[in-house]
Amino acid sequence: MKETNQEIEAGAVIVLRDGLPVLSTPAPSPAKESVTYDVCIRHLTKNFGGFRAVNNLSLRLKHGEIYGLLGPNGAGKTTVIKILCGLLRASAGEAYVLGAKIPDPGVVSRVGYMPQELALYRGVTVHQNIAFYGNVFGLSKRQIETREKELLKLVDLQAAKDLLVDQLSGGMQHRVSLACALLHQPKLLFLDEPTVGVDPDLRASFWSYFENLRDAGVTMLITTHYMDEARHCDRIGFMREGRIIAEGSPSELLTLTRTESLEDAFSIYSKSEGSQ
Repeated sequence: MKETNQEIEAGAVIVLRDGLPVLSTPAPSPAKESVTYDVCIRHLTKNFGGFRAVNNLSLRLKHGEIYGLLGPNGAGKTTVIKILCGLLRASAGEAYVLGAKIPDPGVVSRVGYMPQELALYRGVTVHQNIAFYGNVFGLSKRQIETREKELLKLVDLQAAKDLLVDQLSGGMQHRVSLACALLHQPKLLFLDEPTVGVDPDLRASFWSYFENLRDAGVTMLITTHYMDEARHCDRIGFMREGRIIAEGSPSELLTLTRTESLEDAFSIYSKSEGSQ
């Protein structure tokens, strides 16, 4: 098999395998680069019995960028985020978040995490959930009131403030989870499918807000299965079977694969990976 290397940017190399482009970047050294990068992962592996959910994955997030993880269900996206949040222990490898080696309980208050599964108390109101999380993060009553007003407007749930979470649709519950993740204005956000069940207009509003946060220096790791949304990310990583099979800006990946959609680009990289 013939391979050709072509340097396209500092630290990035295109490896052509059987004529198909694969973007490759050197694995970072977390201990040395944890100050430069808000997230730094090296050779991360997670096994569940005989199943390998994350396979020798290396990744780094620059300060103030939106990084999107794209891939089908079971690709390992959620597992990576749970490890970074300290909810799962890696089987091998290491990860640093905001300069701290994970797991580290001290990092929890400095990040915002929105999981796929519901992380709210169903038997109490939207307001009571927000107040609870505000107290957990040490916000004053006035801070909670101010942020609640801002965030309920963002997620279009002002009228649902006093409804029980159990009375809300799945999509509305998801929007409350997003509000809770943003409540304490963290500098690093882990958002797992933040726009599931959200109508297109509100999705556009969310992404505009995310971009404003990015411009204010907030770093975000976002998973999504909406390929069109990934164009809003500064960089994306295609995940398949626990590995990142390609990484770059949306325009780079489209150019390299000579396609017009990220779905087609993912398909090309996935077929290339499957043929190895």
